[in-house]
Amino acid sequence: MSGVLKMKKLYTGKTKDVYALDNGNVMLKFKDDCTGKDGVFDPGENTVGLTIDGIGKANLETSIHYFELLKEAGIKTHYVSANLDDATMEVLPATVFGHGLEVICRLVATGSFIRRYGEYIEDGTVLEGGYVECTFKNDEKGDPLVTGEGLAALGVMSPEMFESMKSQTLAITKIVADDLKTLGLDLWDIKFEFGYNNDEVILIDEIASGNMRVYKDGKIVDPVELTKIINNR
Repeated sequence: MSGVLKMKKLYTGKTKDVYALDNGNVMLKFKDDCTGKDGVFDPGENTVGLTIDGIGKANLETSIHYFELLKEAGIKTHYVSANLDDATMEVLPATVFGHGLEVICRLVATGSFIRRYGEYIEDGTVLEGGYVECTFKNDEKGDPLVTGEGLAALGVMSPEMFESMKSQTLAITKIVADDLKTLGLDLWDIKFEFGYNNDEVILIDEIASGNMRVYKDGKIVDPVELTKIINNR
């Protein structure tokens, strides 16, 4: 931990702090702070609402598991290595798209998808092959949706970058969904963040339970419980 404190801090995030490494890479320090409201954990909230002892290491352990699966599958991400004892992960430096872009892959229609399109589709309908959508990270504007054409028109990313991001999203989602299936769990949707490193689009941030909507026997699984299930297999 003392080594982390000596490094140059680049950014203080809600659930992770970001440090510069001498080799040009970046170190993420996972914290026990969680987003939520009134002392209740809610990954959809935008402010830190509580601290859960050990959740930083638990989220890192989940991320390591999935990043290693992606590595085995030949999918390049920002992941380099991790130290679970220190709750740190070394990653490649990457530039975010715009002021931050979230990419959601939906396997089942629910949540905000139903709020937008409920007159056309029922909650719980399977979206064959997966449905990818993007939102700008902007709390004030309610994380507005943006299309691939919109991203190109705004100069955020080229059509080729968008297609790369979309195909990676579908491939990564399938790997996560197949893994969860072995635990008797059904992935309904998942949220990612991508950036670019040397003009290459790669997955960044983390792959944690708080970014997934997962069901077991028709009932949604609480993110903290989901983390335990994944890590204690």
